[in-house]
Amino acid sequence: MRGIYNEQADSYNPNAALLISNRWETGIGDIGILVNGSYTRTKYRDMTVTAGAMVPFATENPTAGSGLSPLERIFPGADNENWTPGLNYGLPTAPGSTLNINGVDVPYYLSRDAIFSSDLYGKRERPSFNVALQWAPNSSSVYTAEVFYAGFRGETFNSLQFSFVDWWGNPGTVELYDGTNIVKSRTGVADVYGFNSGDFTKNKTDSFVYALNGKWDLGEQGRIVADLAYQTSTYKTSFIALRTDRVANSISADFNAGGGIPSYHFDDDSLLTDPSVWNLAQFYDNASKDKGSAITFTLDGDYGWDEGFLRRIKAGFRYDDRKAATSVRTQDAGAPGLVNFSTLDEGAYFTNSDFFEGRGDIPTSWVLPNGYWLHKNADTIRSLYGVRTSDQLALQKVFDIDENTISLYAQADGELSIFGRPLKVQGGVRFVTIDTNYNFFDRYNNGALTRVSSQSKKFLPSFTARYEITDTLRVRFNYGETLRRPNFTDINPNYTLTGDLTNVGYGSGTAGTATLKPTHSKNYDLALEWYFDRDSAIYVTGFRREIEGLVVPLTIMEYIPNNGIIAGATDNFAITRPVNASNGVLKGVEVGVTYFPHYLPGPLDGLGFVGSLTILDSNQNIPESDGAGNIIGQSSSSFFGVSDLSYNATLAYDNGPIGARLSYIWRKAFLANNEARLFANPIGVWRTPEKSLDFQLTWNLSDRLGLTFDAVNITKSKQQTYYRFDSAGDAEKYNLGTTLLARTFALGVRYTFD
Repeated sequence: MRGIYNEQADSYNPNAALLISNRWETGIGDIGILVNGSYTRTKYRDMTVTAGAMVPFATENPTAGSGLSPLERIFPGADNENWTPGLNYGLPTAPGSTLNINGVDVPYYLSRDAIFSSDLYGKRERPSFNVALQWAPNSSSVYTAEVFYAGFRGETFNSLQFSFVDWWGNPGTVELYDGTNIVKSRTGVADVYGFNSGDFTKNKTDSFVYALNGKWDLGEQGRIVADLAYQTSTYKTSFIALRTDRVANSISADFNAGGGIPSYHFDDDSLLTDPSVWNLAQFYDNASKDKGSAITFTLDGDYGWDEGFLRRIKAGFRYDDRKAATSVRTQDAGAPGLVNFSTLDEGAYFTNSDFFEGRGDIPTSWVLPNGYWLHKNADTIRSLYGVRTSDQLALQKVFDIDENTISLYAQADGELSIFGRPLKVQGGVRFVTIDTNYNFFDRYNNGALTRVSSQSKKFLPSFTARYEITDTLRVRFNYGETLRRPNFTDINPNYTLTGDLTNVGYGSGTAGTATLKPTHSKNYDLALEWYFDRDSAIYVTGFRREIEGLVVPLTIMEYIPNNGIIAGATDNFAITRPVNASNGVLKGVEVGVTYFPHYLPGPLDGLGFVGSLTILDSNQNIPESDGAGNIIGQSSSSFFGVSDLSYNATLAYDNGPIGARLSYIWRKAFLANNEARLFANPIGVWRTPEKSLDFQLTWNLSDRLGLTFDAVNITKSKQQTYYRFDSAGDAEKYNLGTTLLARTFALGVRYTFD
């Protein structure tokens, strides 16, 4: 049992597990039972401040004939006649760069359109249990029946405070970064529109697995294993959000006041906590349900020999039938007239405090709709906005899928002697065939049905060789091919849409791709391992991954009428879909060491070090498309989520009843995702270097009783993002978001009964 204190949320969270097992010798053989249950709960708080995306603005003295006023925002215009949003490199940032507006060249500035703070409160609960019954009627066979349950209960309440910083009716003054047209700060921007939004999400998952397993020995060298499993899972989620809005007298903002963290204040920040200043604005109400099941049967057999080149052969079969279905509902509404927020029940107000823990020069408190109250009183708000209430709501099925996978494999192990040293080899091949059939029901077109079928077949060879150069020096080579199937969500064509909230002329959205194929990879590894002491080693591993059919995002313009969107109403959307339009190579080297010296005196005996360093190089081609989705060119970028350099170092201590670990991990900046193609900044969203210092202590008071202590993120590291593509963008001028990561402390006790 453990108790975990989350410093940022000021919460204490239980983590408990109980395992009971026993075994009996009976007249029908040995019988054993195992019962295991666990429960964890985590209450957390995530705080993020973000400088908004970049868009172009007129300078203080717009060119005559442009039709622009000083510091007026320049919108793309019909058919992007003024500028094209979402370019890989963004718009040029050199001083004096121009756009052609109304037939004249107009110099422009690049500035943020908004600035906002997110204060998210969450709770996660994970109950689970499994029961296993095992019967061994004799020494050569074992039968196991097992049931497993894993649950998840989650809720989040996001307190969002958002303000535009770009009203040109009274635009204030601007400060530029030297040698660029990028705005660093704006002072005294008057009459700015802003909103607060209370967003509440509740989700629930229940998964069950029922399994039967049999193992039979074939003499002393052979074995057959069969396994039959049935799995079912249901995931439900609901989302409800209510906004309040106002026009503030003025705002001043420095988009990077230091360390990538923006600073901003209104003329009177105290009004942020006054409900009477705010009016009710947009309302959002969504829900979905995903249900899946799988039947899996595997049969494996192997046989071995103690002498000769051929030492073991293994073959097997696997059949997997997976089914899933998705149902959704959505509704939203604009402001219900001029209704003041203060007219709602006092329970509808939520005011946060101590936002960002004093680590930024920003507002620390604001009032908005209480997400917990909103969830409990949803029908009250629905009636106020004139939308469907709970007795009228129903989920609409939009997607179902049936995927059958058959795998056959054969593998052989061999051994021979070279220069008196053993060379062990293993070779095999796996054949995989995947048949996928799905139905898509278009909810924006009266549920029109589309049926799609696809099939993939592939032989996947593998080979491993291990050679002991000496008793302490070994070399290993691996080659293997893998096939990774797309997630069901990636092939679900159901749209998730967002209206034109930034006035660019169209909304945005995502959808899956029906024809998405599995990703194929060829993998090479070569390692040298030196075991220079009984518990100390150094290794060097080089590897290369050649990946075909990488899934990357592709954005195209689509016309989607009858979509029901009220806030930012539009029928045109920039839809981003996953496509198999990229190939890539990931290569690198990893160096690792484990060192526990044996010459240290008394109390220092057991002190050691474990560490590794990884250097990576990744490259993938990214398709360029026109508005119709036609691929018209290629660019390249790093893999998503891959750092060029990372390392970890652990100082370890194991001596008698005491065990301790002090660990530090670090990774270089990396490409996390691409931004929506709506703005003028570089398209890539990068994370700055990430690090964490953690500590773990174990004290075994006896053979039965042990105590543990853990500390995670001791230095209170942050997570930060910025815009970049190739040589365009950096963490200073293109900073995006900063999230404070929680520091946690845990105390635990472990006890074993007879």
